[in-house]
Amino acid sequence: MTDHQNETRAAYDAVVELYASMFADRLETRPFTRAMLNTFAELVRDGGDLRVADVGCGPGHLTAVLYDLGLQPYGFDLSPGMIDHARAAHPTLRFEEARMECLPVADDTLGGVLAHYSMIHTPPEELPALLAEQARVLVPGGLFLVSFFATGASEPVRFDHKVTPAHSWPVDRFVDLLTDAGFVVSARLLHDPASERGFLDAHVLARLP
Repeated sequence: MTDHQNETRAAYDAVVELYASMFADRLETRPFTRAMLNTFAELVRDGGDLRVADVGCGPGHLTAVLYDLGLQPYGFDLSPGMIDHARAAHPTLRFEEARMECLPVADDTLGGVLAHYSMIHTPPEELPALLAEQARVLVPGGLFLVSFFATGASEPVRFDHKVTPAHSWPVDRFVDLLTDAGFVVSARLLHDPASERGFLDAHVLARLP
């Protein structure tokens, strides 16, 4: 693993219980997030392959939501502490420690991938390979829903996330990277920030041809 991955894993291992308590009921105050998750789940169900990955799943709260929406989710996270918590909190679901750029999933396997603010700690130069890995595991027509902090700047902006350093992205630049990875973007949703950082919240839904 790279230095930044080791730092990210250690940082999240140190805040497992606090993080889990903060996000357990977060969707109740996130109507836009709920809308995009519902749309993602509906389109995956329509595609017929219900297997999906929640990459960077943290304590597993959204993995459980995907299950409740009729999908067959697998949760993957870099942090062993988060995986231990997810398994204890959701014992009927599958969780595995894994890196997002090297998923333990065969080619053309999944109907969908969710990356909910889990790619924000990835340095910009490493993001293309990360997106290519998500494309690798998806079946043709598979869906990818990615959420991140958006900036109006022309380049990604590094900032001090409360857990470990992160990046916000110009939406058009992120969409270009998705296109380069083989995705066709079908929807973008931007909305006002939910925190004091001031970045917009961005949700981008894409599909493999």
